[in-house]
Amino acid sequence: MKSKNSPILFRRNFLNLVLAAFAIASPCLAIAQTPEAGFEMLFDGKTMDGWEGNPDWFRIQEGAIVAGSLDKSIPHNEFLCTKKLYQNFELRLQVKLQGQGDNAGIQFRSKRVPKNTEVSGFQCDVGNAFGRPVWGALYDESRRNKMLAEGDSKLVPTWLKKDDWNDLTVRADKNKIQILLNGHETVLYQEDDPTIAPSGVIGLQIHSGPPTEAWYRNIRIKPLP
Repeated sequence: MKSKNSPILFRRNFLNLVLAAFAIASPCLAIAQTPEAGFEMLFDGKTMDGWEGNPDWFRIQEGAIVAGSLDKSIPHNEFLCTKKLYQNFELRLQVKLQGQGDNAGIQFRSKRVPKNTEVSGFQCDVGNAFGRPVWGALYDESRRNKMLAEGDSKLVPTWLKKDDWNDLTVRADKNKIQILLNGHETVLYQEDDPTIAPSGVIGLQIHSGPPTEAWYRNIRIKPLP
């Protein structure tokens, strides 16, 4: 015996199937833009509100900030930075790399270098450098210009999702910095130099060199006391 509600149920099920298929076909719709408790989104997936940088090297595509180019070399490092300063926080985001250059990074507690494209401060490294994988390493960009701490070079490649989205967490709490790659701790560092600035902007880098794109999405932050 046919139920009186069967046409309604059919339409409801059909609509659910259409929405599910559309979400799969549209990657930007599948990205959760509602942050975890205590976090706020730094990027709304649609606009550059709250950020500043060179529009020639940064664009929005499929709900992500895309830095660099696959069509031409990048002449010098470029950074897209927040307009606000952040001191103690936990930052979470997803990153993937494409192209030959294979190097980018996330700046924090940093500042613009006057009359230069560079940004000076801590960087959570992304990609390969110095002949080894440096995903989740801590580099001091345009300041001490050296690697401060990094994960095990044998383990990091096993944690990495090559050519795919990778989860990065940067926790800066007073003089302690922790970095995680896909849930695995790569860095636990203590800054003992009292002259190092305790706050600054957050920046997304594309490194100079061969054609490369760094994709950044789901960028959210939680202030720490």
